[in-house]
Amino acid sequence: MTIEDIQQEIIEEFEGFDDWMDRYQMLIDLGSEQEPLPVQYKTESNLIDGCQSRVWLQADLTPEGKVHFQAESDALIVKGIVTLLIRVLDQQTPDDILSADLHFIEDIGLKDHLSPTRSNGLVAMLKQMKLYAMAFKAKMG
Repeated sequence: MTIEDIQQEIIEEFEGFDDWMDRYQMLIDLGSEQEPLPVQYKTESNLIDGCQSRVWLQADLTPEGKVHFQAESDALIVKGIVTLLIRVLDQQTPDDILSADLHFIEDIGLKDHLSPTRSNGLVAMLKQMKLYAMAFKAKMG
């Protein structure tokens, strides 16, 4: 699936909720369904700077030239947010990640309903994911 297809899916899922408390609950549910990050990846170097809560992000380049992301957070809503980001960007090429217009964040109203610290954390997570994609692109030549 393309990044755009996945974003459209997410937008449709969130359209079913008028109340932001329901949308927060959906984020919490997404976060609780996420597989725990293997303990060997919960390192200081995988912690994302700029997040109020602790967020670990691991990225690997698959033999097919796609980026595989795994993450975990100690805060439920943040864990849901990073789960959404992974859903959109996981198993995409570095080029696709770098050129992606991640409009779903605004389209579902997430940007307007996050506290400033969570908003900064979201920006930091996205920045780190794009940095990994940039590094893998350079590595691939």
